[in-house]
Amino acid sequence: MLRSCSQNGQRVVGLSAGYGSGVNGLSCHVRFTHGPPPWRPAYSLDQWVAREARPISLRQLMVFGRTLTESRLISSANYVRTELPARLAHRIRDMQTLPYVVVTNPHISQVYELYLKAFESLRRVPEIKTLEDNAEFCEKIGEKLQEHLTVIPKLAMGVLECRDLMKPEDMDKFMNTVLRSRISRRVIAEQHIALTETFHHPRHPPDAQPRDSEFVGEVLVKCNAKEVVTRCGHEVAALASAAYGSSTLLPEIKLSGHLHATFPYILSHLEYIIGELLRNSIQAIVERQRAKPIQTERPPPIEVTICEAPQHVIIRVSDQGGGIPRDILPHIWSFSKGPRSRELLENLNQVPKIAATFQELRVEDQQLPEATEATPHASPYLGIGAKTHAATEKLASLSSHQGPGTVRESSLATLTSRPPNLRLGMGLPLSRVYAEYWAGSLELHSLEGYGVDAFLQISKLGNRNEQLTMRASMDAV
Repeated sequence: MLRSCSQNGQRVVGLSAGYGSGVNGLSCHVRFTHGPPPWRPAYSLDQWVAREARPISLRQLMVFGRTLTESRLISSANYVRTELPARLAHRIRDMQTLPYVVVTNPHISQVYELYLKAFESLRRVPEIKTLEDNAEFCEKIGEKLQEHLTVIPKLAMGVLECRDLMKPEDMDKFMNTVLRSRISRRVIAEQHIALTETFHHPRHPPDAQPRDSEFVGEVLVKCNAKEVVTRCGHEVAALASAAYGSSTLLPEIKLSGHLHATFPYILSHLEYIIGELLRNSIQAIVERQRAKPIQTERPPPIEVTICEAPQHVIIRVSDQGGGIPRDILPHIWSFSKGPRSRELLENLNQVPKIAATFQELRVEDQQLPEATEATPHASPYLGIGAKTHAATEKLASLSSHQGPGTVRESSLATLTSRPPNLRLGMGLPLSRVYAEYWAGSLELHSLEGYGVDAFLQISKLGNRNEQLTMRASMDAV
């Protein structure tokens, strides 16, 4: 019996004597827990790889969806019908250019199979001509969205396991490309499903125009940075209370600057970025305070400054959590994570699905300390008072804006039982991917021994196309 093992799976090759089969009277049986991807003809894939994606902007999404008609909905369906397999084809080809030993990793191989299965299914969808065709199509892409919730943790585990098989910069380039493309597919798919739900909603007349506080599909027309920070601050405070205990003093979150600044954005993207930044800041401050022998002083506040410029909105998150250790700083934007890779790999094994939404950080009711459950918005250590409570509740209701007849569970739903203090090492890299997707940016400046300043820049006008990465940028990998 010959046995070859890997960290996550094993292959067993057995040799036994027999007659009438095998070579020289030996029969051979091979069992894979998960084998390498099977060979498939490349002709159909080549045809779709030859097509370039047609990027869109937030403004285009808003203008197109403001006045919905049947013909517009059918047009949207056919755009998604042709874009999804084209964007999947590019990513499949990217995976085919990786070293074979990387693609045969069990986790990356499973993602490859998921992508191929989705590609083969979506490329065969005929032209959509009726609302009935569109309903079937929405059901199909809704199923694919759910199936692909395992992609992020599987890719992350595969990258950590293969960190010695490729250059770190090449592996990070591959991950950034795949994740950015994943965002793009989910954006156009969820936008179309949301438009379909809106069109069929009984309270949606044909000439309806969205109010300033409403969504056009998944796009929040006037996203207010202050409201997002307020809501995320409450959620992260509850998370910290669950992780460290209700008696732990939490830092105050102070908001300043242009608090009425608004811009079009996809709410779940901004929530994820802000949630991760606030979570990192609160964790750093609390752990620094807990290291002190006496914890009687209130921890230093987290300063959130909102700056509105003609073309951009900039959100600065400043903390006094001691900064980022020097040995960790070079790896904060990397998915391979250097010295902490083994610890993160063990943590990722506990998270089967990730939608990469802020709601995955939320604490279930039974996890909250009693004091938090009784007074969820009255913490004296969170600098968000009763005046903003109404805004928080309003934003919370917006996050579940889908009406009756929803054909899929929104990506804003809680899709993982991630423990509140479980660190995956993906928050900052994913946040940067989200920020750059709509032509924004995310930068960190660390003062070791003092704290961190994070700068998130967002395009205010919504007129910048989604930043897609096509084949040319992957050829070097």
